[in-house]
Formats: sequence, structure tokens, C-alpha cells
Amino acid sequence: MDATHTGPVSQRTRRRAAPPGGVRGLEALHAAVAGWREEAARELHHAHVHALMIGLRRLDSVDMAYGAAASDGALREVAGRIAHFAAAEIDGPWVLAEAGNGAFVLAANVACSRERWQLLADQLADLVARPVAVTAGIVRLSPRFALIRTLAQETSEAMLDRLGHALFDASEQPGHRLVWADGEATLPGRSAAQLEADLLGAIDRDEIEVLFQPQFSLVNDSLTGAEALARWDHPELGRIGAGALFSIAERVDHVGPLSRHIARKALFAAREWPGELRLSVNVTPADLAFESYTHQMLDLVRESGFPLRRLTLEITEQSLIADVTAVAQIMAEFSAQGIRVALDDFGAGFCNFRYLKVLPIHYLKLDRAMIEGVTEDSRDVAVLRAIVAMAQALDMEVIAEGIEEEAQREVVAREHCSYYQGFLRAQPMSVALFDTLARAELGSS
Repeated sequence: MDATHTGPVSQRTRRRAAPPGGVRGLEALHAAVAGWREEAARELHHAHVHALMIGLRRLDSVDMAYGAAASDGALREVAGRIAHFAAAEIDGPWVLAEAGNGAFVLAANVACSRERWQLLADQLADLVARPVAVTAGIVRLSPRFALIRTLAQETSEAMLDRLGHALFDASEQPGHRLVWADGEATLPGRSAAQLEADLLGAIDRDEIEVLFQPQFSLVNDSLTGAEALARWDHPELGRIGAGALFSIAERVDHVGPLSRHIARKALFAAREWPGELRLSVNVTPADLAFESYTHQMLDLVRESGFPLRRLTLEITEQSLIADVTAVAQIMAEFSAQGIRVALDDFGAGFCNFRYLKVLPIHYLKLDRAMIEGVTEDSRDVAVLRAIVAMAQALDMEVIAEGIEEEAQREVVAREHCSYYQGFLRAQPMSVALFDTLARAELGSS
């Protein structure tokens, strides 16, 4: 995460006289871009300023149908999604601001290809387009993106002007979700065949790196395990995080092989962990659709030597939509072998409580959206308290994700969550760094 990041700001002055919480407006973006240019000039190189402008086409309809409070709430949710995405996927300094009338601008000082910036925008567009829960119900916004790779001496004012014109053009072109500020419609980038070859080659050459996101106890703050993530340093697209990596895999129908490759690497790395540290591995819908997934996964765990009882498989609601009964049977087979099951990203979707009834779930992982407001809003605390009580009644433990502030950790501890993960204690780290952390925490040599 970058220190130049500022919170999103609202300039919709017809509704409020000042932005909420005193956060700043576009002046933060202007200052950041100028700072990047000055730093680059001092070090005798060029700043690599990339930016995108996001417009929300249906915001006015939400305003008319549900009122200003609902549309403002939707804006705050979208801003949070953009900020968290940027923190996870952009490997360099970035700044986010709201440009008025429901438009956001995300700028970053990163050296990346045109294709890489477009890939990030495409993934972010999917995230922003997800349903948004407001007090009046569920709303869906239709994002349009304008992208730019700025010229060497281009000012932030000129950059915004070009982005604004491109975004207007995008709104006039049905079916064009992404456009470039030079007026060129979005390029297809690398073909599916090229991406398939790239990904399969990366797997074969063992170029996909596994990262571990540490998890900690809320009782004594001790290290309890880690969630396995992934990263790929593509020779042309640059560094690709887990979200974009699986997006590529989905485009070329290789989610299953990629998921199993990551699981293998994580299991073989984790078998060297000291003590009773747990490993969490994500399970995708493609995994669950694979007929022999259960046997293959069990064989892989036994081959690695990692204890079955210390493994957790994380599934999301998306994995359950097609056939929850079939998934329940698969998870029951794993549970019978001592493997635990976590329902991941709880609160990010529609929270179908039937899943809690039919699945053999041991952990409920709260999405960061369920945590963000607990230090400021008593209703958020009430929802958290109710979820924890329900989980305890069902003999589940609660893991809080996205803990970035000490105040958040204090609230989830007070409300009897069991574990947490987030940037407050540790960002995702390499196999070697996690091994060092684990041995330091557990006193092993």
C-alpha cells in the first residue's frame, strides 16, 4: 500500500457542502502526480504515470429511485472496492480521488505495459459491477472506464481532460466498457491462444510464485497459520496478482490446473512449517466441477506429507451457486479425513444462510466489507455481533479479513472473533519470509 493514497472525496456539491470525513479532492491527485514527476527528474528518469477514470452510468437512477443517501452509500462502497483493489494489485505508489458526478480517478506511478494496465482495468470493472447493498435494497451500477498512459511531461490537468473526453466517448459507445484516452477503442491484447501458452508455460517452468498471508489469534496475537495466494511475473504484462492471474486462467479455461498447481506448491512449502500452523488453500468452482478432485487433492496432500488435520479448504458462495448439495458432499468427504472447511468472503455476496446449514463448515471468514465500518458505526458492530453469535451457535469459528487498523483488531477481538488477517500485522509474503516469521514466532531454529 502506498502512503500517497488518499481516501475518495465527493464533489457532488448539490448534496453536501463538504466531503465526508474531511478527505481531500482532486488536489491530492495533482500533488501526487507532480511529486512523481519531480522525483523522477531528480533521479534522471521518466515517471511512468498511468491513470484510469471510472464513470458510473446508473448512479443518477439510483439517486432518483432511492434517494441521495443510497447513491452516496453506493459511492462509498465503490470507492472502497477500488482502494482495496489498488492496494492488492498495484505494485507501486498510487492515489485515488473522486472527480465529481460519480466519477473516480485512479493514478499510479508504475512501469507496466499497455496490456497490463488494461488487464487491471478489466478486472476492476468486474469488481465495480458487482451488486451493491444499500439501505433501500440491492443496486447495480454500470461502470465505464477511460485509460491513459501519460506523456513524459503531461500535467495532471491535461491527463484529466483527456480522460474526461474519453469517458464521454465511452458512454456514447454501447458495449464499450473500456476505452483509451487516445481515442482508440480497447484492444483485445494478447489472444486467448497466447495467454494459454503463456500460462501453461509458466506452470511448466514453475514461474507462478506462492505467497502466504499470515493469520493470527485474537486471543494472544500468536501466529496460527497462513492462506496461500499466488503471483506471476509475466515477461510482458508485468507483475500479476492472484485476482488478475485467475482472471486470465478463466479466459483460457485453465482455472483448475492453475489452482492445483498453487495447492501443490503451497503444501510442499508448508510441510516444513514448525508447530501446528495451519495452511488455508482456496478451492475454485472449476476444482469442484472436476470429478476426481476429491481423490486428487487427498493424494496430493498425502504426497506432500502435510498433515490433513492442519489443512483448511476455503470456498466462496460463487463455488456453491451451481449445486450446493454436490459441494456439500465433496466437503463432507474432506471433513471426514480431518480437513477443515471455511466459507470465504462471507458478507461480500448475498449471504445465503442455507449454506451454513447444509455445509460442514468449521470457519466463517468475514469479508473486509463486514469489518470496515465497525470502528465508526454501531450498526456494523451489531451485525458483526449477530454473525459471531450465529457462528458460535453452529460451532464455527470466525476469521476476520482485511484488518488494517489496531482499532479494528480491538473490535473483532472484543466481539469474540477467533482469528484475523490483514495488513495490520503482515502483508502476503514469500515462502522464505513466512518461514522466517514462523520460526521466529514459534521459537524454532
